[in-house]
Amino acid sequence: MERRLLNSVCILRISAIGDVTHVVPVVLSLQQQRPGIEITWIIGKVEHKLVGDLPGVEFIVFDKKSGWCGYRELRARLRGRRFDALLHMQVALRANLAAALIPARITVGYDRARSKDLHQLFINRRIAAAPRQHVRDCLASFLEPLGLEAAAPLWTIPLAAADHEFARRHLDPTRRSLVLSPCASHTLRNWRAERYAALADHAVRQHHMQVLLVGSPAQSEQEMCAAIAAEMAEPALNLCGQDTLKQLTALLTHADLLVAPDTGPAHIASAVGTDVLGLYAASNPLRSGPYRSLDWCVNRYPEALQQFTGKSVDETRWGAKAEFPGAMDLITVEDATAMLDRWVAAREHG
Repeated sequence: MERRLLNSVCILRISAIGDVTHVVPVVLSLQQQRPGIEITWIIGKVEHKLVGDLPGVEFIVFDKKSGWCGYRELRARLRGRRFDALLHMQVALRANLAAALIPARITVGYDRARSKDLHQLFINRRIAAAPRQHVRDCLASFLEPLGLEAAAPLWTIPLAAADHEFARRHLDPTRRSLVLSPCASHTLRNWRAERYAALADHAVRQHHMQVLLVGSPAQSEQEMCAAIAAEMAEPALNLCGQDTLKQLTALLTHADLLVAPDTGPAHIASAVGTDVLGLYAASNPLRSGPYRSLDWCVNRYPEALQQFTGKSVDETRWGAKAEFPGAMDLITVEDATAMLDRWVAAREHG
């Protein structure tokens, strides 16, 4: 497509929080490369709460829990419209059905290796194949089939003054802060509560850090945060279920370090420039880790693959999970405390 013919773009990326965070640079790059371009983003209900106030973007919320009603509402919202391009960034069957309702001259989708659920039937251009690519870089490349440059890793997530005030109210300005976001969407990516507690106690005792626990209002997450706090010998501030996504983003903006497994807040923290001590065994941090903090990730993914599948990383499909019971146990407390000590040393001497 010639750039001069690109005046309206629809982005289809419904979920999840981490992937939606990676789409923000695509939006910013579109606006920079094509000033005045009309951007429509079809997005999930929860994800909209994080980025739904990005300037210059029309958002259409697609509630994946609404069933066929959601598709009817989407079709009604788009009736009579036609986009120059659709960036079809989600390969799930649900998203493919939504893509069929979005009129566009050009529909950019994934390369063959990353296509599934009949994705190829709903696109007419593909991004370039790029084996062993980070998810952020993959999504950034969706601009290239439109004759544009891939999106640079630059983020803006709008926050209100009240969000920043929430963060300042809970952070101790006299100490470094360590935020624990212990729960991933898949429980097999979670570390044990007693190991989080041991790491948190180490942070307090050895580095005089303030420890804060965060998570969603879901019962399982509240139970995990409560278990960590109960296991700790040192005090921690448990904010689980008490913040919004915007308040969490502000908290991570002002915090010094986040500790998390493969979960959305890791990508939010990376986006706002806060270091992440990532705990990875069930998934590959080189593909889905916090983009700016890959050097701070404890990576036991190769060992997990070898132990539970008998294969090496090179022998395994890129993106394959190692979500097996016991995989995250390969990450020891000593692994995490050593990485924390290394991070503190770098901050003190950097």
